Amino acid sequence: MGILVIGSVALDTVTTPFGSMTDGLGGSATHFSVSASYFTKVSMVAVVGTDFPHEHVEFLKSRDIDVSGLETVPGKTFRWTGHYGIDLNSAQTLKTELNVFQNFIPKVPQKFGQNDFVFLANIDPDLQRSVIEQVKKPKLLACDTMNFWIEGKRESLLKTISLVDMIVINEGEARLLSGKTNLVKAAQVIHQLGPRIVVIKQGEYGALLFYDGHIFSAPGMPLSDVFDPTGAGDSFAGGLFGYLAMKNDLSLSTFRQAMIVGSVMASYNVEKFSCDRIRHLTQKDLHARYTAFKNLSHFDEISF
Repeated sequence: MGILVIGSVALDTVTTPFGSMTDGLGGSATHFSVSASYFTKVSMVAVVGTDFPHEHVEFLKSRDIDVSGLETVPGKTFRWTGHYGIDLNSAQTLKTELNVFQNFIPKVPQKFGQNDFVFLANIDPDLQRSVIEQVKKPKLLACDTMNFWIEGKRESLLKTISLVDMIVINEGEARLLSGKTNLVKAAQVIHQLGPRIVVIKQGEYGALLFYDGHIFSAPGMPLSDVFDPTGAGDSFAGGLFGYLAMKNDLSLSTFRQAMIVGSVMASYNVEKFSCDRIRHLTQKDLHARYTAFKNLSHFDEISF
């Protein structure tokens, strides 16, 4: 089953303690789509400027991502400049240039509206709802958001959240949205806002799934080489959503597997800048990292 994703495609300039990158391929829709493309067909709706390198479009196509919904309009592509210190869990935004993204109005091609899996990446909640109005009732409708919208467009965001089946956010956003410091209580409040499935990302420490009264914790993978965490959360969401779409199954057991698949993709994403590490993964790579996660968190029954 295919996925429709709406979000940003950007050119990122990033500095970390381990190096830097200028105008690298980035954006929420980009990282999500590349990650999900290992498991299912992905259709992307986004916007770029006339300065967007053709080579990046060709790369997306090489991953069998349908970019016929990627608009090119006069002007410059959305750019983000950020810096990471020793704490790689949080970025310092140095500059955000919305450029053509500022006037972006998602237009979902008719053929994309039939997808059973729809992911609304981090964009204005008004735009997220406009997409919902353009698609037929999907099997799974999910959204992401950020502090900017929680604080600046809360009422609009709450309207969007009330319409989705699933929300994927980080722990800081979950606390801000819910007003609760405890993540279990935060998830309970968010459930009451509409989504029956809540996924809370915890950076290098993994992610939590709250699903119909069940809680599942996906661990983070201890890595010796972490170069750039930009897009890790979107890669996680792409792996999670991509696996669910591939299986076309929303059972708890499949969700638990999908959480680990998401963690697999995020763990690869951080090992290089931009999408460079997840450009050419093999099935062997995916299976090896999934097995590593399984071994990391497995324990046997005991008797007392």
